[in-house]
Amino acid sequence: MKNVNVSSERNITLIMDFYELTMSYNYFKLGKQDQIVYFDMFYRKNPDNGGMVIFAGLQQLIESIKDMRFTEGDIQYLRELNKFDEEFFTYLRNFKFTGTIYSVAEGTPVFPYEPLITVKAKLIEAQLLETFLLVTVNHQSLIATKTHRVCQEAKGRPVMEFGARRAQGYDGAHYGARAAYIGGASGTATVSAGKDFHIPVLGTMAHSFVQSFDSEYEAFEAYAKIYPDNCVLLVDTYDTLKSGVPNAIKVAQDFLIPMGKRLSGIRLDSGDIAYLTKKARMMLDVAGLTDCKITVSNSLDEYLIRSILEQGAKIDSFGVGENMIVSKSAPVFGGVYKLAAVEKDGEIIPKIKISENTEKITNPGYKKVYRLIEKETYKAIADIIAFHDEVLDENQDLTIYHQSDIWKNKTLYAGTYEIQPLQHLVFDQGQCVYPEYTLDEIREYSSKQKSLIWDEVFRLEYPHIYYVDLTKKLLDYKLDMLAKGKK
Repeated sequence: MKNVNVSSERNITLIMDFYELTMSYNYFKLGKQDQIVYFDMFYRKNPDNGGMVIFAGLQQLIESIKDMRFTEGDIQYLRELNKFDEEFFTYLRNFKFTGTIYSVAEGTPVFPYEPLITVKAKLIEAQLLETFLLVTVNHQSLIATKTHRVCQEAKGRPVMEFGARRAQGYDGAHYGARAAYIGGASGTATVSAGKDFHIPVLGTMAHSFVQSFDSEYEAFEAYAKIYPDNCVLLVDTYDTLKSGVPNAIKVAQDFLIPMGKRLSGIRLDSGDIAYLTKKARMMLDVAGLTDCKITVSNSLDEYLIRSILEQGAKIDSFGVGENMIVSKSAPVFGGVYKLAAVEKDGEIIPKIKISENTEKITNPGYKKVYRLIEKETYKAIADIIAFHDEVLDENQDLTIYHQSDIWKNKTLYAGTYEIQPLQHLVFDQGQCVYPEYTLDEIREYSSKQKSLIWDEVFRLEYPHIYYVDLTKKLLDYKLDMLAKGKK
């Protein structure tokens, strides 16, 4: 079953910064609209000072590009701004993306400064993609990465995404749930995401359900009668240990067990989670409910989950909301979209951005990126960026270089490593040629790709720095441009 194309229900073409249009108009008036250019989308810093990012959002980007069009309503609005002429509106009216795009596959662990998406297109076409490309990939990559961190600390226990009500708007909830599933969440409470992306939907009751009855026991019994095969009871509305857990046990003994059913679980949403789960586990076990699962929620994140598990908390699954759906500890992912080269008279001319801030200096040229895998361990050694026409041969020794310091280098010897291209062709001269994978396929792919990365890269604190290096040819060209001050 394929993902539903949600983006086709509305036109998001005008989700762009206004300067995309003013620059494009300038290009148009100068007759430069058909010049071929190359842009790279990359980022400079991992969120939460982590070791990597899980790339996500590609499918929504594909659908947005396929649907990209300027409606008469859009054109009328732009006309009222008195910034453009009718000739330009005719161009926009007939606009269609005709370029070529390469991208990393969704779910891939990626690292700073490597091209995640490369766009080769006519100048205006490439420029107008910038904002919605970034907003799509930045958001979903951020949430997928945060979810990976949370799931990692859950140590194999299921993590459910519970964040819709605290998300940044409808799309934040909807697409955030999608990204969380890629990152490792077992399901979502957001029904629209379940419908459109075929994510398992999860949820039982809120405190208001319990409060709406004359007693907690009556509320639990009513729920058990309707859902005897999947009865999970929220036990902290009044007093978890004196009321909630005893009433859950009583409903199990009075109603479910005589029917041949079992109490599936209890959920705690407040209090000292470590202490309460240990006491609740003892009470359930004494009552013979050893198979009853304990789920906890309440403003959890990766650090709190790690802490309470270290304290011996008896937890079978987690519900994580606000801290995951908005990546509260690092709510901004800094993906950027930079010009890398232009074509002139059939020649590709590399371009570089120079800055006093070394982290803002770009890698010039039309490039490709590869992952280098050590054959002995089948773990990734590093990623390497090369000019698009460079030939890398794993049957030859290969020396890779730090992005600015030539003395930092490493030689890989022939036959000891494998080269894997990271980017794949997505659009070829305006036609989408990329398969539409199901979300489960993307999730499974992500799991396999993460297994190629050393565990030390995934540490929450002081992760191992995974290197993204350059070929000697690209490094020399970059240093020469820096020396000459070319822009």
